[in-house]
Amino acid sequence: MSKILIRGAKILGGEPQDVLIDGESVVEVGTGIEAGDATVIEAAGQILLPGLVDLHTHLREPGREDSETVLTGTKAAAVGGFTAVHAMANTFPVADTAGVVEQVWRLGKESGYCDVQPVGAVTVGLEGKQLAELGAMHDSAAGVKVFSDDGKCVDDAVIMRRALEYVKAFDGVVAQHAQEPRLTEGAQMNEGVVSAELGLGGWPAVAEESIIARDVLLAAHVGSRVHICHLSTAGSVEIVRWAKSKGWNVTAEVTPHHLLLTDELVRTYNPVYKVNPPLRTEADVMALREALADGTIDCVATDHAPHPHEDKDCEWAAAAMGMVGLETALSVVQQTMVDTGLLDWAGVADRMSLRPAAIGRLEGHGRPVSAGEPANLTLVDPAYRGAVDPAGFASRSRNTPYEGRELPGRVTHTFLRGRATVVDGKLA
Repeated sequence: MSKILIRGAKILGGEPQDVLIDGESVVEVGTGIEAGDATVIEAAGQILLPGLVDLHTHLREPGREDSETVLTGTKAAAVGGFTAVHAMANTFPVADTAGVVEQVWRLGKESGYCDVQPVGAVTVGLEGKQLAELGAMHDSAAGVKVFSDDGKCVDDAVIMRRALEYVKAFDGVVAQHAQEPRLTEGAQMNEGVVSAELGLGGWPAVAEESIIARDVLLAAHVGSRVHICHLSTAGSVEIVRWAKSKGWNVTAEVTPHHLLLTDELVRTYNPVYKVNPPLRTEADVMALREALADGTIDCVATDHAPHPHEDKDCEWAAAAMGMVGLETALSVVQQTMVDTGLLDWAGVADRMSLRPAAIGRLEGHGRPVSAGEPANLTLVDPAYRGAVDPAGFASRSRNTPYEGRELPGRVTHTFLRGRATVVDGKLA
């Protein structure tokens, strides 16, 4: 591996500095560093961040390779500036055994575009009836620390309690998809004014909030860690804020699309806007932004959910729920949080790298940009403006809600342990 000198980048948005990479590590940070035999990247005006970490990615392999594979998903991740992703368990077969999580982990190793940390299922087959092999998945080569039935809620309080008790033994975390199933039967969109006017089945905020309230209480009772997936309502923010004020071990994530889009878009009946949890109101969006800014919400997670075109190019009621998000996440965060003054770039590094790596107990990621640290890095041009064109995506799927929308910022380079996976905005 050759030496690389990144010249004049603003580390976390600070003063311009040079960063020298040698092998897998950053070896020097300062000004006026001599290039020697290094490859030089002129980065004036660009922001240098630690490689982004996604706590919530659907890579679909094994079983739905028509939507995405570990290879195509990690390519999309690299283009988006990510050096590590957590691959959710709702595959076919479900990642509820050591064998399946090791398969996904090895596919990630072979892809080489970013690290893939499998998430293990909480229950067998995501059916919510019997705990999966949590200990065996943790002890496997994949070293699973995060467990989730995402796509489904662990709605049985006894099962949820047992899972929290079990993972406590090895400092694991249960990531809950907060959705009370009885309150969301037949639900198609956020319950509110728009759903009433359109005549679509409503998905009430309380369906999310009631599960979060129960689970923070359970986590406190057991003394374990619970993480709330894709938090989407102002009420959910208040519950998490209250739980944290008690000192309970509760963390939460928000998706880029819930920071930007509202249920008003459903008036188009375009299934690209159909997602779980649903797009909420403008008031919810503003509450989520404020909570991410003040740290109540710990991190941004994409919930990258690829689908083949036939699952989205159909009538609303029949369409699958979900959006791709890896390649646009940082741009949406720049527009909603940085350009609005709610976060600086150091805050972005914290919410999109440091904290998700810490929650997932992911070593080697979310580290400072300093000498002796792994060279997992992302270089961003914040001045860039361009319309989103899904035809150019590295992902196998195209179900983005941002097609044709102008978004700011572009990842120019991504480095995984000193090796460039993206150069000048294109896969290396």
